[in-house]
Amino acid sequence: MSKVYFLKRLLFIPITLFGIMAVNFMFVQLAPGGPVEQMMTKITATAPSDALARVSGTAGGLESMQPATSNTSKYRGAQGLDEQLRAELTKQFGFDKPALERFWIMIKNYAVFDFGKSFYQDKTVIDLILERMPVSISLGVFSTLLIYLIAIPLGIKKAVNHGSKFDVATSWGLTISYAVPAFLLAIFLIIVFAGGRYLSWFPLKGLTSDGWEQLSWGKKILDYLWHLTLPVIAMTVGGLAGLCFLTKNAFLEELSKNYVRTARAKGLSNRQILYGHVFRNAMLIVIAGFPAMLVSMLFTGSVLIEVIFSLNGLGLLGFEAVQNRDYPVVFGTLYLFALLGLVLNLISDFVYTLVDPRIHFEKRLK
Repeated sequence: MSKVYFLKRLLFIPITLFGIMAVNFMFVQLAPGGPVEQMMTKITATAPSDALARVSGTAGGLESMQPATSNTSKYRGAQGLDEQLRAELTKQFGFDKPALERFWIMIKNYAVFDFGKSFYQDKTVIDLILERMPVSISLGVFSTLLIYLIAIPLGIKKAVNHGSKFDVATSWGLTISYAVPAFLLAIFLIIVFAGGRYLSWFPLKGLTSDGWEQLSWGKKILDYLWHLTLPVIAMTVGGLAGLCFLTKNAFLEELSKNYVRTARAKGLSNRQILYGHVFRNAMLIVIAGFPAMLVSMLFTGSVLIEVIFSLNGLGLLGFEAVQNRDYPVVFGTLYLFALLGLVLNLISDFVYTLVDPRIHFEKRLK
């Protein structure tokens, strides 16, 4: 990859980020039931007599409250406060400014990674992300690595033994594993192995045991892996099929090409042909999917798994933020996820050139 191409791709990252944030910001403005409405419902339903005082008294008065999800009733004493309360909340949340001004302020702050504070929690968005990051990284990285370590060798073996009993049997197994939702498999694993009904081999929730800080380093690692086992299995099983079949088809296509016949005519062994020539070409399409899979595992694929195993990760954080209209968290996590995805795509292209130096991406930008 040349320096010119690399620099052009780097310049595209902020432009793409700006577009992503602009489109999502526009859609959020159209969404009904914003944080002002949710907080008004919460305050006027629980403590109408001092609702206005609670809003205007301190800057942090709103941050410890969660928006109501079911109770929408109002006391009569709150009726006269509606307009004043709405005005105070609008100012408190920053919605007293025009949308374009708010967007410009957000972009300037995000450029220096200042994501502000959560509307409902007395924490900055960065602190919330850092607090949840270990869970998502643990689930995403281990699941992705396990999927690649299993699916690629299995896909190669299926390609070499195409049409055999092994190929047919593993295809059935992979199809069934793909058809079973990850959350359903997670529930099954809990019932069988986490004290749900049969065995109690693994913990039911959390990433570490009580008193983890007092354990030795060796026991800390074992305890950490012990808690990760069931969630990682639940996420890995469903992701094996796609990558495995992709690998198999890529190798089958390469094995049918003329250069493979030429290599065999020269007397090269199957192993030399497979790993000396075919592997380099067939792995290109597999490498291309790595960034998307990693981002998916880190931030979106683990939401239900985090809920089922009571793991506070980034996927759950983003889901809760959207549900509660906690816009600083929504846009802060979106910004980081998009930035990470763009960087990983650039790394993927770089790996392309390492696998096959004949590839020149510069032609795409001309």
